[in-house]
Amino acid sequence: MDDDLPYEAEDGTVHTLTVEPSQAGLRLDRWLAESLPDLSRSRLQALIEQGALRSGETVVGAASRKVKADEIYLLSVPPAEPATPQAQNIALDIVYEDDDLIVIDKPAGMVVHPAPGSPDGTLVNALLHHCAGSLSGIGGVKRPGIVHRIDKDTSGLLVAAKNDRAHHGLAAQFAKHSIERVYNALVWGVPLPRHGKVEGAIGRNPADRKKMAIVAGGKSALTYFQVISVFGEYAALVECRLATGRTHQIRVHLTSIGHPLVGDQLYGKSRPKNRAPEAARDSLNTFPRQALHAKTLGFDHPINRKKMLFESNIPNDFSDLLKSLNEP
Repeated sequence: MDDDLPYEAEDGTVHTLTVEPSQAGLRLDRWLAESLPDLSRSRLQALIEQGALRSGETVVGAASRKVKADEIYLLSVPPAEPATPQAQNIALDIVYEDDDLIVIDKPAGMVVHPAPGSPDGTLVNALLHHCAGSLSGIGGVKRPGIVHRIDKDTSGLLVAAKNDRAHHGLAAQFAKHSIERVYNALVWGVPLPRHGKVEGAIGRNPADRKKMAIVAGGKSALTYFQVISVFGEYAALVECRLATGRTHQIRVHLTSIGHPLVGDQLYGKSRPKNRAPEAARDSLNTFPRQALHAKTLGFDHPINRKKMLFESNIPNDFSDLLKSLNEP
């Protein structure tokens, strides 16, 4: 998923709070709730999880830590989201649709649902218009119909539910990890061996709350990979099959084995030495997004139980990048 919240949202409020001696020893989230009674404890815990609290220059991510007298914290509260996203007439690439669900081929650059920093222009806004209000409340007011999501700058297939029964049926399949999801990823370097799996529990990176990482106590995650094409020693097209679906899973797992995605501004800063020819190097270094495409999506129809399988071609920007690597 791609909805990493900015530390300090535009037009948001920043609270500067000091721990009184009488409050020393309280849990951080409880102390915040006492200090900011207009915000619920669950809301404050969510803000902490999103990296919105810091002490000095350090992001504080543990809601259970004990506060100390005279500590100073800054909490950034983003502007409130509208209670209900607004329908917007945004063109959609619809792969399949019936009375129960809709499958979309999402372009890179589109956020799936509204969040601070992306209040509109999202897939949810487009679906509300296309489905003429039938999605209202399904799966939550702010995320109607959304069962899963893919990152803003990842392209490819995504399914949304159009009624509660379909939503529950699809959600159950995602929970059981029975959904078939296959991605194409262009990575730096060539993985060896050329096929295998990456296992590693994923959770928030304690050093950077905008990033995920393989951490103790994270959610179990498993990715199978297969090298499809090799470009010298500098890059490879890899097919990734998800056995689980965690936030940024492919990006984190491939980075963990030394092969981050081309164009990944969040995880791709540390990469193998680039031995690409000059023309290819320019194409790789200037690609504006992570080179990741959700190409296959398979599931059982939540109502009639029919097997559904959808394929999406690599979009033009990704395809053009691959072509440039094949040029002499």
